[in-house]
Amino acid sequence: MISIAGRLIGADQPPFVVAELSGNHNGSLERALAIVDAVAASGAHALKLQTYRPDTLTIDCDGPAFRVGDGHELWGGETLYQLFERAHTPWEWHEPIFERAREHRLIAFSSPFDPTAVEFLEELGVPAYKIASSEIVDLPLIRLAAATGKPLIISTGMATMREIQAALDAAREAGCTELAVLSCTASYPAPPSESNLRSLPRLEALTGAVVGVSDHTPGIGVPLAAVALGARLIEKHVTLSRAEGGVDAAFSLEPAELAALVVESERAWQSLGGVGIGPRPSEQEGLRFRRSLYVVRDVRADDEVTPENVRSIRPAGGLPPDTAGQVMGRHFTRDVPFGTPLSWELI
Repeated sequence: MISIAGRLIGADQPPFVVAELSGNHNGSLERALAIVDAVAASGAHALKLQTYRPDTLTIDCDGPAFRVGDGHELWGGETLYQLFERAHTPWEWHEPIFERAREHRLIAFSSPFDPTAVEFLEELGVPAYKIASSEIVDLPLIRLAAATGKPLIISTGMATMREIQAALDAAREAGCTELAVLSCTASYPAPPSESNLRSLPRLEALTGAVVGVSDHTPGIGVPLAAVALGARLIEKHVTLSRAEGGVDAAFSLEPAELAALVVESERAWQSLGGVGIGPRPSEQEGLRFRRSLYVVRDVRADDEVTPENVRSIRPAGGLPPDTAGQVMGRHFTRDVPFGTPLSWELI
Protein backbone atom coordinates (compact mmCIF):
# COMPACT_ATOMS: atom_id res chain seq x y z
CA MET A 1 0.00 0.00 0.00
CA ILE A 2 1.22 3.50 -0.82
CA SER A 3 -0.34 6.94 -0.40
CA ILE A 4 -0.18 9.90 -2.80
CA ALA A 5 -1.61 13.18 -1.52
CA GLY A 6 -3.69 11.24 0.99
CA ARG A 7 -5.11 8.79 -1.57
CA LEU A 8 -4.36 5.16 -0.65
CA ILE A 9 -3.31 2.90 -3.52
CA GLY A 10 -3.32 -0.85 -2.98
CA ALA A 11 -5.24 -4.10 -3.06
CA ASP A 12 -7.99 -2.87 -0.73
CA GLN A 13 -8.66 0.28 -2.77
CA PRO A 14 -10.30 0.88 -6.18
CA PRO A 15 -7.75 1.29 -8.99
CA PHE A 16 -5.98 4.66 -9.08
CA VAL A 17 -6.48 6.11 -12.57
CA VAL A 18 -3.83 8.53 -13.83
CA ALA A 19 -4.44 10.57 -16.99
CA GLU A 20 -1.24 11.43 -18.88
CA LEU A 21 -1.35 14.80 -20.64
CA SER A 22 1.98 14.34 -22.45
CA GLY A 23 2.12 16.28 -25.74
CA ASN A 24 -1.61 16.21 -26.48
CA HIS A 25 -1.89 19.92 -25.72
CA ASN A 26 -0.66 20.41 -29.32
CA GLY A 27 1.29 23.51 -28.30
CA SER A 28 -1.67 25.29 -26.72
CA LEU A 29 -1.98 26.10 -23.01
CA GLU A 30 -5.70 26.65 -23.53
CA ARG A 31 -6.01 23.12 -24.87
CA ALA A 32 -3.92 21.77 -22.00
CA LEU A 33 -6.26 23.38 -19.48
CA ALA A 34 -9.27 22.01 -21.37
CA ILE A 35 -7.77 18.53 -21.05
CA VAL A 36 -7.40 19.06 -17.30
CA ASP A 37 -11.09 20.00 -17.15
CA ALA A 38 -12.02 16.90 -19.15
CA VAL A 39 -9.90 14.65 -16.94
CA ALA A 40 -11.61 16.01 -13.84
CA ALA A 41 -15.05 15.52 -15.38
CA SER A 42 -14.18 11.91 -16.21
CA GLY A 43 -13.70 11.02 -12.56
CA ALA A 44 -10.01 10.12 -12.97
CA HIS A 45 -7.95 10.53 -9.83
CA ALA A 46 -4.77 12.15 -11.08
CA LEU A 47 -3.18 14.15 -13.88
CA LYS A 48 0.43 13.59 -14.91
CA LEU A 49 2.76 15.76 -16.97
CA GLN A 50 6.23 15.20 -18.38
CA THR A 51 8.84 17.74 -17.34
CA TYR A 52 11.71 18.23 -19.77
CA ARG A 53 13.06 20.56 -22.41
CA PRO A 54 14.42 19.31 -25.72
CA ASP A 55 17.89 20.41 -24.60
CA THR A 56 17.66 18.40 -21.36
CA LEU A 57 16.94 15.20 -23.27
CA THR A 58 19.08 15.39 -26.38
CA ILE A 59 20.94 17.72 -28.76
CA ASP A 60 19.79 19.28 -32.01
CA CYS A 61 21.62 16.80 -34.23
CA ASP A 62 20.45 15.23 -37.49
CA GLY A 63 22.70 12.17 -37.40
CA PRO A 64 21.15 8.72 -37.93
CA ALA A 65 21.37 7.87 -34.22
CA PHE A 66 19.29 10.98 -33.42
CA ARG A 67 16.46 10.22 -35.85
CA VAL A 68 13.34 8.10 -35.26
CA GLY A 69 13.23 5.19 -37.68
CA ASP A 70 11.34 5.82 -40.91
CA GLY A 71 9.11 2.85 -40.20
CA HIS A 72 7.70 4.28 -36.95
CA GLU A 73 3.93 4.53 -37.20
CA LEU A 74 3.69 8.00 -35.64
CA TRP A 75 7.04 9.74 -35.54
CA GLY A 76 9.01 8.17 -38.39
CA GLY A 77 11.74 10.43 -39.80
CA GLU A 78 11.67 13.06 -37.06
CA THR A 79 14.82 13.87 -35.16
CA LEU A 80 14.63 13.41 -31.40
CA TYR A 81 15.05 17.14 -30.93
CA GLN A 82 12.16 17.91 -33.29
CA LEU A 83 9.93 15.36 -31.54
CA PHE A 84 10.71 16.62 -28.05
CA GLU A 85 10.30 20.23 -29.12
CA ARG A 86 6.84 19.40 -30.42
CA ALA A 87 5.84 17.20 -27.48
CA HIS A 88 7.23 18.94 -24.40
CA THR A 89 5.08 20.89 -21.98
CA PRO A 90 6.64 24.33 -21.47
CA TRP A 91 7.79 24.76 -17.90
CA GLU A 92 5.94 28.03 -17.51
CA TRP A 93 2.71 26.10 -18.16
CA HIS A 94 3.20 23.72 -15.23
CA GLU A 95 2.00 26.07 -12.52
CA PRO A 96 -1.30 27.05 -14.22
CA ILE A 97 -1.93 23.41 -15.18
CA PHE A 98 -1.29 22.22 -11.62
CA GLU A 99 -3.42 25.05 -10.25
CA ARG A 100 -6.32 24.07 -12.53
CA ALA A 101 -5.93 20.47 -11.40
CA ARG A 102 -6.02 21.50 -7.74
CA GLU A 103 -9.20 23.49 -8.37
CA HIS A 104 -10.75 20.22 -9.54
CA ARG A 105 -9.24 18.28 -6.60
CA LEU A 106 -7.15 16.25 -9.01
CA ILE A 107 -3.80 14.94 -7.78
CA ALA A 108 -1.19 16.39 -10.13
CA PHE A 109 2.42 15.28 -10.51
CA SER A 110 4.99 14.71 -13.25
CA SER A 111 7.80 12.65 -14.74
CA PRO A 112 11.12 14.47 -14.38
CA PHE A 113 13.76 13.68 -16.98
CA ASP A 114 16.83 15.34 -15.46
CA PRO A 115 17.97 16.93 -12.17
CA THR A 116 16.78 20.40 -13.14
CA ALA A 117 13.26 19.00 -13.60
CA VAL A 118 13.31 17.48 -10.10
CA GLU A 119 14.44 20.81 -8.66
CA PHE A 120 11.70 22.64 -10.58
CA LEU A 121 8.98 20.19 -9.54
CA GLU A 122 10.07 20.38 -5.91
CA GLU A 123 9.47 24.12 -6.06
CA LEU A 124 5.95 23.39 -7.32
CA GLY A 125 5.33 20.95 -4.45
CA VAL A 126 4.38 17.84 -6.42
CA PRO A 127 3.27 14.94 -4.17
CA ALA A 128 4.96 12.13 -6.16
CA TYR A 129 7.28 11.37 -9.04
CA LYS A 130 6.98 9.05 -12.03
CA ILE A 131 10.09 7.61 -13.68
CA ALA A 132 9.49 7.00 -17.39
CA SER A 133 10.45 3.68 -18.96
CA SER A 134 13.48 5.03 -20.83
CA GLU A 135 14.80 6.60 -17.62
CA ILE A 136 14.73 3.38 -15.57
CA VAL A 137 18.46 3.00 -16.26
CA ASP A 138 19.20 6.58 -15.10
CA LEU A 139 19.96 5.54 -11.53
CA PRO A 140 21.27 8.99 -10.50
CA LEU A 141 17.92 10.51 -11.51
CA ILE A 142 16.04 7.81 -9.58
CA ARG A 143 18.17 8.43 -6.50
CA LEU A 144 17.54 12.17 -6.73
CA ALA A 145 13.76 11.76 -7.01
CA ALA A 146 13.74 9.14 -4.27
CA ALA A 147 15.74 11.36 -1.92
CA THR A 148 12.80 13.79 -1.79
CA GLY A 149 11.02 11.17 0.33
CA LYS A 150 7.98 11.22 -1.95
CA PRO A 151 6.29 8.17 -3.49
CA LEU A 152 7.94 6.96 -6.67
CA ILE A 153 6.20 5.26 -9.61
CA ILE A 154 8.56 3.46 -11.98
CA SER A 155 7.57 2.33 -15.48
CA THR A 156 9.33 -0.83 -16.64
CA GLY A 157 8.95 -0.72 -20.43
CA MET A 158 11.94 -2.38 -22.18
CA ALA A 159 13.54 -3.24 -18.82
CA THR A 160 14.94 -6.60 -17.75
CA MET A 161 14.32 -7.89 -14.24
CA ARG A 162 17.93 -7.04 -13.40
CA GLU A 163 17.38 -3.42 -14.51
CA ILE A 164 14.10 -3.21 -12.58
CA GLN A 165 15.77 -4.50 -9.43
CA ALA A 166 18.66 -2.06 -9.83
CA ALA A 167 16.20 0.83 -10.09
CA LEU A 168 14.28 -0.31 -7.02
CA ASP A 169 17.49 -0.79 -5.04
CA ALA A 170 18.62 2.71 -6.00
CA ALA A 171 15.27 4.19 -4.93
CA ARG A 172 15.17 2.35 -1.62
CA GLU A 173 18.79 3.11 -0.78
CA ALA A 174 18.06 6.80 -1.40
CA GLY A 175 15.22 6.74 1.11
CA CYS A 176 12.07 5.96 -0.87
CA THR A 177 9.65 3.82 1.15
CA GLU A 178 6.60 4.04 -1.13
CA LEU A 179 7.15 2.42 -4.52
CA ALA A 180 4.89 1.44 -7.38
CA VAL A 181 6.08 -0.49 -10.42
CA LEU A 182 4.15 -0.31 -13.69
CA SER A 183 4.17 -3.00 -16.33
CA CYS A 184 4.55 -1.23 -19.65
CA THR A 185 5.12 -1.93 -23.33
CA ALA A 186 7.18 1.04 -24.51
CA SER A 187 5.95 1.16 -28.07
CA TYR A 188 3.52 3.74 -29.40
CA PRO A 189 0.91 2.48 -29.97
CA ALA A 190 1.51 -0.89 -28.29
CA PRO A 191 0.01 -4.17 -29.51
CA PRO A 192 -2.20 -5.75 -26.82
CA SER A 193 -0.57 -9.13 -27.50
CA GLU A 194 2.70 -7.80 -26.04
CA SER A 195 1.18 -6.64 -22.76
CA ASN A 196 2.02 -9.95 -21.01
CA LEU A 197 -0.30 -9.16 -18.13
CA ARG A 198 0.17 -12.61 -16.62
CA SER A 199 3.52 -11.25 -15.44
CA LEU A 200 1.84 -8.82 -13.03
CA PRO A 201 1.56 -11.21 -10.04
CA ARG A 202 5.20 -12.22 -10.51
CA LEU A 203 6.28 -8.58 -10.79
CA GLU A 204 4.51 -7.89 -7.50
CA ALA A 205 6.10 -10.89 -5.81
CA LEU A 206 9.61 -10.12 -7.06
CA THR A 207 9.59 -6.41 -6.28
CA GLY A 208 7.45 -6.17 -3.16
CA ALA A 209 6.00 -3.01 -4.66
CA VAL A 210 2.49 -1.92 -5.59
CA VAL A 211 1.98 -2.88 -9.25
CA GLY A 212 0.02 -1.34 -12.09
CA VAL A 213 0.09 -0.68 -15.82
CA SER A 214 1.20 2.19 -18.00
CA ASP A 215 -0.76 1.27 -21.09
CA HIS A 216 -0.27 2.46 -24.67
CA THR A 217 -2.70 0.08 -26.36
CA PRO A 218 -5.94 1.32 -27.95
CA GLY A 219 -9.06 1.29 -25.79
CA ILE A 220 -9.58 0.11 -22.23
CA GLY A 221 -9.55 -3.67 -22.54
CA VAL A 222 -5.94 -4.12 -21.45
CA PRO A 223 -6.15 -2.07 -18.23
CA LEU A 224 -9.39 -3.80 -17.25
CA ALA A 225 -7.72 -7.18 -17.69
CA ALA A 226 -4.78 -5.86 -15.67
CA VAL A 227 -7.06 -5.07 -12.73
CA ALA A 228 -8.12 -8.72 -12.64
CA LEU A 229 -4.44 -9.69 -12.38
CA GLY A 230 -3.58 -7.29 -9.58
CA ALA A 231 -3.01 -3.84 -11.09
CA ARG A 232 -3.63 -1.15 -8.48
CA LEU A 233 -2.72 1.83 -10.67
CA ILE A 234 -3.62 2.55 -14.30
CA GLU A 235 -1.96 5.19 -16.44
CA LYS A 236 -3.39 6.14 -19.84
CA HIS A 237 -2.68 9.03 -22.19
CA VAL A 238 -5.66 11.30 -22.78
CA THR A 239 -6.65 13.73 -25.51
CA LEU A 240 -9.70 15.83 -26.31
CA SER A 241 -10.03 14.23 -29.76
CA ARG A 242 -7.94 11.69 -31.64
CA ALA A 243 -9.29 13.08 -34.90
CA GLU A 244 -7.63 16.42 -34.17
CA GLY A 245 -4.24 14.73 -34.11
CA GLY A 246 -1.27 15.29 -31.86
CA VAL A 247 1.95 13.62 -30.80
CA ASP A 248 0.25 10.90 -28.73
CA ALA A 249 -3.33 11.16 -29.99
CA ALA A 250 -3.35 7.80 -31.79
CA PHE A 251 -2.98 5.81 -28.56
CA SER A 252 -4.78 8.21 -26.21
CA LEU A 253 -8.25 7.95 -24.72
CA GLU A 254 -10.90 10.55 -25.40
CA PRO A 255 -12.78 11.93 -22.37
CA ALA A 256 -15.77 9.58 -22.64
CA GLU A 257 -13.42 6.59 -22.87
CA LEU A 258 -11.47 7.78 -19.85
CA ALA A 259 -14.73 8.09 -17.91
CA ALA A 260 -15.63 4.54 -18.93
CA LEU A 261 -12.22 3.34 -17.75
CA VAL A 262 -12.75 4.92 -14.33
CA VAL A 263 -16.16 3.29 -13.91
CA GLU A 264 -15.30 -0.10 -15.38
CA SER A 265 -11.96 -0.47 -13.61
CA GLU A 266 -13.69 0.01 -10.27
CA ARG A 267 -16.34 -2.53 -11.29
CA ALA A 268 -13.60 -4.96 -12.31
CA TRP A 269 -11.93 -4.47 -8.92
CA GLN A 270 -15.22 -4.95 -7.08
CA SER A 271 -15.89 -8.14 -9.03
CA LEU A 272 -12.74 -9.80 -7.68
CA GLY A 273 -14.39 -10.22 -4.29
CA GLY A 274 -13.09 -13.07 -2.15
CA VAL A 275 -12.44 -16.78 -2.53
CA GLY A 276 -15.61 -18.79 -2.02
CA ILE A 277 -18.16 -20.88 -3.87
CA GLY A 278 -21.79 -20.82 -2.83
CA PRO A 279 -24.82 -18.53 -2.73
CA ARG A 280 -23.98 -14.84 -2.49
CA PRO A 281 -25.94 -12.53 -0.19
CA SER A 282 -27.59 -10.90 -3.21
CA GLU A 283 -28.81 -14.30 -4.41
CA GLN A 284 -30.95 -15.11 -1.37
CA GLU A 285 -34.17 -13.97 -3.03
CA GLY A 286 -33.27 -15.95 -6.14
CA LEU A 287 -33.04 -19.15 -4.10
CA ARG A 288 -36.81 -18.92 -3.56
CA PHE A 289 -37.37 -19.29 -7.28
CA ARG A 290 -35.58 -22.53 -7.95
CA ARG A 291 -37.72 -25.38 -9.26
CA SER A 292 -39.42 -27.88 -6.97
CA LEU A 293 -42.37 -30.27 -7.13
CA TYR A 294 -45.80 -28.66 -6.79
CA VAL A 295 -49.36 -29.86 -6.92
CA VAL A 296 -50.66 -28.21 -10.10
CA ARG A 297 -54.28 -29.45 -9.97
CA ASP A 298 -56.75 -29.82 -7.11
CA VAL A 299 -56.62 -33.44 -5.93
CA ARG A 300 -58.59 -35.59 -3.46
CA ALA A 301 -57.42 -38.08 -0.91
CA ASP A 302 -56.29 -41.36 -2.52
CA ASP A 303 -55.84 -39.79 -6.00
CA GLU A 304 -52.75 -41.13 -7.74
CA VAL A 305 -49.73 -38.84 -8.15
CA THR A 306 -49.29 -38.30 -11.90
CA PRO A 307 -47.38 -35.94 -14.22
CA GLU A 308 -50.69 -34.15 -14.74
CA ASN A 309 -51.17 -33.15 -11.11
CA VAL A 310 -47.55 -32.86 -9.91
CA ARG A 311 -44.89 -31.02 -11.86
CA SER A 312 -41.47 -29.45 -11.40
CA ILE A 313 -42.08 -25.70 -11.48
CA ARG A 314 -40.86 -22.53 -9.86
CA PRO A 315 -40.80 -21.51 -6.96
CA ALA A 316 -38.87 -23.59 -4.43
CA GLY A 317 -40.53 -25.04 -1.35
CA GLY A 318 -41.58 -28.46 -2.61
CA LEU A 319 -39.64 -31.68 -2.92
CA PRO A 320 -36.54 -31.56 -5.15
CA PRO A 321 -37.22 -32.14 -8.87
CA ASP A 322 -35.11 -35.31 -8.82
CA THR A 323 -37.63 -37.01 -6.49
CA ALA A 324 -40.28 -37.05 -9.21
CA GLY A 325 -39.49 -40.68 -10.05
CA GLN A 326 -40.08 -41.68 -6.42
CA VAL A 327 -43.43 -39.94 -6.00
CA MET A 328 -45.15 -40.88 -9.27
CA GLY A 329 -47.69 -43.66 -8.75
CA ARG A 330 -48.12 -43.00 -5.04
CA HIS A 331 -51.39 -41.67 -3.64
CA PHE A 332 -52.37 -38.50 -1.85
CA THR A 333 -53.16 -38.88 1.84
CA ARG A 334 -55.68 -36.02 1.82
CA ASP A 335 -57.29 -33.39 -0.35
CA VAL A 336 -54.63 -30.93 -1.65
CA PRO A 337 -55.42 -27.66 -3.43
CA PHE A 338 -53.70 -26.42 -6.56
CA GLY A 339 -50.50 -24.48 -5.83
CA THR A 340 -49.39 -26.51 -2.78
CA PRO A 341 -45.70 -27.49 -2.54
CA LEU A 342 -45.42 -31.26 -2.53
CA SER A 343 -44.06 -32.85 0.65
CA TRP A 344 -43.69 -36.46 1.84
CA GLU A 345 -46.54 -35.92 4.30
CA LEU A 346 -48.99 -35.40 1.45
CA ILE A 347 -48.43 -38.77 -0.23
